[in-house]
Amino acid sequence: MSEQKRGRVIGGVGKPVPKKDAPALLTGKPVYTADIAPKDCLCVKLLHSPHAHAMIEEIDVSRAQKMPGVACILTYKDVPDVRFTQAGQTYPEFSPYDRLILDRHLRCVGDPVAIVAAETEKQALAAMKLIRVKYQVLEAILDAKQAMDNQTLIHPEENWRALVPSCGADNRRNLVAMGEDAHGDVEAELAACDIVIDQEYSTQANQQCMMETFRAFTRMDYYGRLEIVSSTQVPFHVRRIIATALDIPKSRVRVVKPRIGGGFGAKQTAVCEQYPAIVTMKTGRPAMIIYTREESMTLSSPRHAMTMHVRLGAMKDGTIRAIDLHTLSNSGAYGEHGPTTVGLSGHKSIPLYTHHMKAFRFAWHTVYTNTMSAGAYRGYGATQGLFAVESAVNELAHALNMDPAALREHNIVREGEAMPAYYGETAASCAVDRCIARAKEMIGWEKKYPARTLENGHIRAVGMALAMQGSGISNVDTGAVMIRLGDDGIYNMSIGATDMGTGCDTILAQMAAQSLECPVDNITVHGVDTDTSPYDCGSYASSTTYVTGMAVVKTCEELRKKIIRVGAQLLDCAEGEVLFEGDRVVKADASVSVTLAEIANAHMMAGYEDISACISSGSPVSPPPFMCGCAEIDLDPMTGEVNVVDYVGVVDCGTVINPNLAMRQTEGGLLQGIGMALYERPTLDHLGRTVSNSFLQYKIPARIDAPSIRVEFEPSYEPTGPFGAKSIGEIVINTPSPAIADAVYNACGVRVRHLPITSEKVLLGERE
Repeated sequence: MSEQKRGRVIGGVGKPVPKKDAPALLTGKPVYTADIAPKDCLCVKLLHSPHAHAMIEEIDVSRAQKMPGVACILTYKDVPDVRFTQAGQTYPEFSPYDRLILDRHLRCVGDPVAIVAAETEKQALAAMKLIRVKYQVLEAILDAKQAMDNQTLIHPEENWRALVPSCGADNRRNLVAMGEDAHGDVEAELAACDIVIDQEYSTQANQQCMMETFRAFTRMDYYGRLEIVSSTQVPFHVRRIIATALDIPKSRVRVVKPRIGGGFGAKQTAVCEQYPAIVTMKTGRPAMIIYTREESMTLSSPRHAMTMHVRLGAMKDGTIRAIDLHTLSNSGAYGEHGPTTVGLSGHKSIPLYTHHMKAFRFAWHTVYTNTMSAGAYRGYGATQGLFAVESAVNELAHALNMDPAALREHNIVREGEAMPAYYGETAASCAVDRCIARAKEMIGWEKKYPARTLENGHIRAVGMALAMQGSGISNVDTGAVMIRLGDDGIYNMSIGATDMGTGCDTILAQMAAQSLECPVDNITVHGVDTDTSPYDCGSYASSTTYVTGMAVVKTCEELRKKIIRVGAQLLDCAEGEVLFEGDRVVKADASVSVTLAEIANAHMMAGYEDISACISSGSPVSPPPFMCGCAEIDLDPMTGEVNVVDYVGVVDCGTVINPNLAMRQTEGGLLQGIGMALYERPTLDHLGRTVSNSFLQYKIPARIDAPSIRVEFEPSYEPTGPFGAKSIGEIVINTPSPAIADAVYNACGVRVRHLPITSEKVLLGERE
């Protein structure tokens, strides 16, 4: 396919095309949820539980209801007794149905006690102060290690249910999930190894910290249907979740997604939509909820805190023979994403070292505790597991006195190899070896490893880690695209995928332009409306480029056939005698042609519908992207302070669709990973209250904290992906924690196995 046709640049794959919504966002157009809400929306506020575990004995809202401007106050007595899950996952959800909109049984600090709706925020807050609640305080479980089979049950209710029994959920044991996956005789292989690393690692419950907090507004349309406009990653799942919670048919719910001010997985959970929805159902009036930053950090869906026990066995030459991993995941008060995140901790870390491996075992337990419910966050469990496994690999290298890079090069999976620990899939595209080589070159590994001392006494050191992720969920995720040829010869593309600032609207338009041989500007993209958009599972699991992108390719192929068919009729010849040339259909001998606009208009004038196509796509595989990350740190041995001064990341995401957007994705993800490693300290007090409930207490790296971050790509070609592409959204957050942890060890001999890496831990470790 030529790059130029009649002086026009065509196609889009591989080009740094600007984001389609950039002008609107940069000029402050009203595009976000709060911008477009009706002015007469009721303000919805929540009264939160002050206790980690309690029962409501009495609740009196009589005085509050008499306050000026109050439209309604709802308690557990006023909502359906129907359990549901807030997890935005394809039905049947793996997450248990364990929530009510409001419940008498309160399971964490912040659990909603009552919903207040008033004309203004001031009136709602004033009324809330007059609600009187008598609580029976119950014993709380705050430690995940004490949760399983504890006599205190967090979900004793009879109507608790798990839709997928194979997850191993059991509310009578405080279990959200349990299971095991194994291959070979792990114990025999470990016993035969020359050295076994046997350590425990843990990660914390990080907050996504997106700029736009959780928010949604609701209203009744002219046909008596509930319309929800929400800042969500999963519009079609929100429709099902809210219909279930309200005990109404899905056909009575419409969800519209405007622009999103960031999500990073947090908005894969329907955190807030049910509250304005039930207010609108009760009052018939528009209602809106906007979480404060404090609410977004105390009643949200942070990363699952996990504790991982790793046993890694190898021979003296560095050959890794076996890996045994057990993960304990803290799901908090509810089970959202609990059964699925934990699986990725092993299934997307162990397979990296398939080349010589004889056996592996991965077992897991996810438990309920009386802490804030966890959810989805970029990396989705792989981040936690990779911190543990990559740290163990680094510890193995030091125990063998080997270069960690050389140890990895000896053991990594190769292209074409089977990966038993990765759901039995094969690495059909894999450039992880080239990623290592390029990252070493970029960071100057040979000269800088392991460490050197500067004139000021500070120590510079480097560390390395690998990562893999996935591209959608195999045999589950689907995406669909509808493309219509307009009467002006321009294409209108309707998608169900959710652009949350990542630029998926743009890259899908690039793929369509490449397939239809036209400029990207000839593709108009329409956002998500569950009434009119084709179904898409949503933006999560690194699925959009790979899953929805292939739907774009298939749809364009079908649309081209239809355009050729009509063009051939207009040219009075057979379909095999014409060629599709982007803006027209040409007879093979070039004697005559007809433009797309002429084709569209003639087709409509003949009384036919628009020329359009709509194809859905899924995949039986989830090809993993790969990455190598190297950190260079500066450590002050007098204070234990650690600063990252340089970070390089080399990514194999298959074909890079948009280099600029892929670069920004990688840089942002790496900075988030650095924040997880060094800055973020989610803190609970002894009563289960979140102390780190604002950016004053919960620190994330700001621009001034950002080190030099350098990114390159080592493309492979994924045969099942659109134009050879794989995903990039999640993998980029995974390498900083283990790489920085090893750099700290190389600098001062202190091994931090429990994140975050603080100056206190380093200094105390040095003294020990």
